[in-house]
Amino acid sequence: MQWTIGKLAAAGEVGVETIRYYQRRGLMGTPARSGGDGWGGGIRRYDANDLRRLKFIRSAQASGFTLDEISELLALEASDDRVRVRTLARQRIDMLDKKIAQMTETRAALARLADLCAASDKGPCPILAAFEA
Repeated sequence: MQWTIGKLAAAGEVGVETIRYYQRRGLMGTPARSGGDGWGGGIRRYDANDLRRLKFIRSAQASGFTLDEISELLALEASDDRVRVRTLARQRIDMLDKKIAQMTETRAALARLADLCAASDKGPCPILAAFEA
C-alpha cells in the first residue's frame, strides 16, 4: 500500500508538518516524486516502511526519548547493538524516576497548601502566596 503525505500523516496520527519536520531532522526519508514534469510535478508516495518508522518515532517520543536519542535508536536498529539500546533505555528510566519523584513531591506540597487554604478564610490564600514566593 502507498500513501500521500496527508494519508501517511492520518495513518500515523500526526500532522503533515510533523512528518516534514522529521524529514528535515533526518529521522525519515523523503521519497522522490513520481510522475509529472516540471516544477512541483508528481506526488511523493510513502509505503509501509515509512508508516512503521513514523510509528516507531511516535512511540519512542511517548516513552520520553528525545529526537536526538530516537535518531540514535534508529541507527542502532540497523546495527543490532543491544548493549547501547539497553543503556539508552536505562538512562530514560532514570530520568523518568527522577520526574516521578519530583512530581510526587510537588503533588504533596500542593495537597498541603490546599489543606491550609481550606482550613481558614482569613488572610492571604496559602496557595497564591506560595506561587508568589
